[in-house]
Amino acid sequence: MTTEGPPIRRLSDWDAAGLRDLADTYDTPLYVLDQKRVRENVANLQTAFHDEHVSYAVKANTVRATLETVEDTGVDAECASAGEVQRAVDAGFSTVRYTAVNPPTEDLDHVVSLHEDRPDLDFVITIGAADTLDALAERDYSGPVAIRVNPGVGAGHHAKVTTGDAPKFGVPYDRVPDLADAVVDRGYDLVGLHAHAGSGIHSEDDFAAHRELVARMGDLARDLDHDLRFLNVGGGIGVPYHPEEDPLDLDAVAAATRQAVGDLDAQLGIEPGRYVVADAGVLLTTVNTVKPTPETTVVGVDAGMTTLLRPAMYDAYHEIRSLIPDAEQREATTAMIAGPICETADVLGRNRHLPTPERGDVLAIGNAGAYGYEMASTYNSRPRPAVVSLDGSDEPQLAVERETLSDLTRLEGQQ
Repeated sequence: MTTEGPPIRRLSDWDAAGLRDLADTYDTPLYVLDQKRVRENVANLQTAFHDEHVSYAVKANTVRATLETVEDTGVDAECASAGEVQRAVDAGFSTVRYTAVNPPTEDLDHVVSLHEDRPDLDFVITIGAADTLDALAERDYSGPVAIRVNPGVGAGHHAKVTTGDAPKFGVPYDRVPDLADAVVDRGYDLVGLHAHAGSGIHSEDDFAAHRELVARMGDLARDLDHDLRFLNVGGGIGVPYHPEEDPLDLDAVAAATRQAVGDLDAQLGIEPGRYVVADAGVLLTTVNTVKPTPETTVVGVDAGMTTLLRPAMYDAYHEIRSLIPDAEQREATTAMIAGPICETADVLGRNRHLPTPERGDVLAIGNAGAYGYEMASTYNSRPRPAVVSLDGSDEPQLAVERETLSDLTRLEGQQ
């Protein structure tokens, strides 16, 4: 597959008039997902990693329209929960890997039952602890097994998403050979190893750690006394959230990954999520209040940390753009963009230079396709936003309906 689109889509590349029309039609806050861009991002990955097996980390965005778009490209699904497994299967994926992270009983019950009911699926359960193997045996699971490894090397855009050296994730590196023997001794087909350095890897220091992880995993795969089908070295490929940051050279990343892993009989695999969907999504929000203060101008909007959690959770930067048609005629100001949640952390951006905002203005927040709607919540009893899907010249489609106040109490029963 050839590369179709540019290496990164900036917020300025989105059509302001078209986004304003969507805000008028569907109200705000509103997520907009561009499926054409999703396909372009997958094509970029498949071109760079032309000899590797590419899977999509479903947790980045599970909206059905996006999952169906990714599945149509031929990419497989990597899932972290039973819910993600079910969503992937419902969207048509035929190859699904479930990478269990301290799996709850209900998760294992569901995925084992699904494996029994769908023999047509290419399905693998990846275990991150020895006792998960016991749990699978208790459920008479008979399918293939992989092992998630903790290689002691981590990287990522924030400490909260650095996984490769966090004890929560995977089996300690030096214990993997014994667990691999146990998997085979108990009659399971050991098909692969898995490791993941972390999320949002973009700096040279991060990639140095990633290359070290890949090298360690290559050594481990060669040292095991078992034939493996695959070695998955995770995703974490970052995108430039700041407008002045350059996009990654995917060809160089792919070449460095191949060099680091060395010669393998097993298929080398990656599992990007963020890279596939981040710049394919924007969040639209409307200005509710404009409040001058001695410190800054506080621009209150109808989206907040319950709509887009990343700034509050990770101190993440998302570019913010005014969509007003007379932007050039307004004087610029420096502002804080704050949401309606009763938390000091509910700030989407600080020290942002914008045309002086007024009530009713629509703002766009960039790179919102990954871990945006996916991490939305109903804290403060605020309904989750709607999602609109675009696909080339086709008419926009409402991919997820906006929640209502009655939806918030629907499961609480009769009082």
